[in-house]
Amino acid sequence: MSEESAPGPKESPPAAPRAGSREVWKKGGRLLSVLLAVNVLLLACTLISGGAFNKVAVYDTDVFALLTTMMLLASLWILFYLLRTVRCPDAVPYQDAHAGPIWLRGGLVLFGICTLVMDVFKTGYYSSFFECQSAIKILHPLTQAVFVIVQTYFLWVSSKDCIHVHLDLTRCGLMFTLTTNLAIWMAAVVDESVHQTHSYDSSHGNASHLHLTPDQRAGSSVGGDCSCNTAICQIFQQGYFYLYPFNIEYSLFASTMLYVMWKNVGRLLASSTHGHGHGHGHTPSRVSLFRETLFAGPILGLMLFVVGLAVFIIYEVQVSGERGRTQQALVIYYSFNIICLGLMTLVSLSGSIIYRFDRRAMDHHKNPTRTLDVALLVGAALGQYAISYYSLVAVVVGTPRDLLGGLNLAHALLMIAQHTFQNVFIIESLHRGPPGAEPHDTTPKESCHGLTFANLDALHTLPACPPTPRLVGTNPVDPQETMAIILAPRGHWRRRCLKDISLFLLLCNVILWIMPAFGARPHFSNTVEVDFYGYSLWAAIVNICLPFGIFYRMHAVSSLLEVYVLS
Repeated sequence: MSEESAPGPKESPPAAPRAGSREVWKKGGRLLSVLLAVNVLLLACTLISGGAFNKVAVYDTDVFALLTTMMLLASLWILFYLLRTVRCPDAVPYQDAHAGPIWLRGGLVLFGICTLVMDVFKTGYYSSFFECQSAIKILHPLTQAVFVIVQTYFLWVSSKDCIHVHLDLTRCGLMFTLTTNLAIWMAAVVDESVHQTHSYDSSHGNASHLHLTPDQRAGSSVGGDCSCNTAICQIFQQGYFYLYPFNIEYSLFASTMLYVMWKNVGRLLASSTHGHGHGHGHTPSRVSLFRETLFAGPILGLMLFVVGLAVFIIYEVQVSGERGRTQQALVIYYSFNIICLGLMTLVSLSGSIIYRFDRRAMDHHKNPTRTLDVALLVGAALGQYAISYYSLVAVVVGTPRDLLGGLNLAHALLMIAQHTFQNVFIIESLHRGPPGAEPHDTTPKESCHGLTFANLDALHTLPACPPTPRLVGTNPVDPQETMAIILAPRGHWRRRCLKDISLFLLLCNVILWIMPAFGARPHFSNTVEVDFYGYSLWAAIVNICLPFGIFYRMHAVSSLLEVYVLS
């Protein structure tokens, strides 16, 4: 049950006045924390965007100083939160079962480890010319490493918390930590975009733009010679640029988990158990292994993944060569993407058609995690939509009518269709009840405690689940430790198809994340859009919208894992 609909004084008579006051001030506390986050985020945006240009007297040392301060303050608040919850057993009376799933926390740990490696490379890079650097440039990656370690542990152990003490302070602390992650994300995106832009300027002899690489901005800020000439320095520089995508995804993963925690502050769950309760909609554990899949989806997805890696390597090698080799690389790149996007569109559409024959009821219970997932899927897709529509206009209105223009047009159209149909499939999947939940049925059939069955349809003939059924030859089962073992029958082809579809889409989204995240920029190698819009405008469009498209792919992977489990 959500906080908004939770009962007030009638549920806890002794604490009625206190609970009532919390309920009244809930929206005021949220507003206070949001206003704090907005002001801090605007300050960070101002410094980060200003530091990206050499004609603005804002240097990267100013950005590093702000980010270091924010990370230190956020780390101190996290330590205070952990200490407070340990000392006060009643601080977290409920836990949201939907928040912080294991694959999301696992992804956070993976990206956190890669971020720590990036911090090592960054420290080595700036230490290579320590004599002309500000100390804050070495202190920043060290502080970020501490922040990543503290925050990762915090989100691993506390992501499900519905805390009920110091509500306003907790909301402000969570929002400030969320803002810190968004500021780190913006700084990483700007640095990566500036690096890509400088690479394009160097290869095309275009020195008129205002963008500089981080080491060039460092030299302008200290007025010394900070060029990276040694081999070890160049290794460190290239290393931390290649690890930026992991740092970007870590910040976004952490931000989504912090937002769910912020929504759960003071939340009351009627079905929870004091101390370690679970939210509404908690389903029993399910033994659903890969044997329930048809393996066609994973095998095809793995084939596309391997081919995609080969195409990406060929593109990176050839795109910086002669003009003819660049054209060949673009043709290979667009051809692979067209095939991959076309298959993903058809598979997503097939999944939506399968749901037309699915008798499971829709789950309309309040779920902050699912609401955020849907909002992020739709919002992040807007970035790729924008790039695709700009490409469509440039190709259709522009003068070139060659093979590359036709591939670019097909790629843009399929990108729009794929995002649309995949979002429809994922969102409908997330709103489906667990297997066995029929329409107008508030409790799934598998929730019959202690019941083991092999045919879901056989349950429909049962009058009702007994209050405390027994397994053959065993003692009564504790409802809190119930496990319903579901063995997919031969007739349940829908479940197997949905699992195959989710795994196929998952692998395709991973390879489509790897390509742009690690430097594939056909938007600049293909000069159709650059010639039509001009370099400055097109670079601004790509640098603003592409990070959202990259995030969309990784968030879709997380959502598809959820779909696989729910299927």
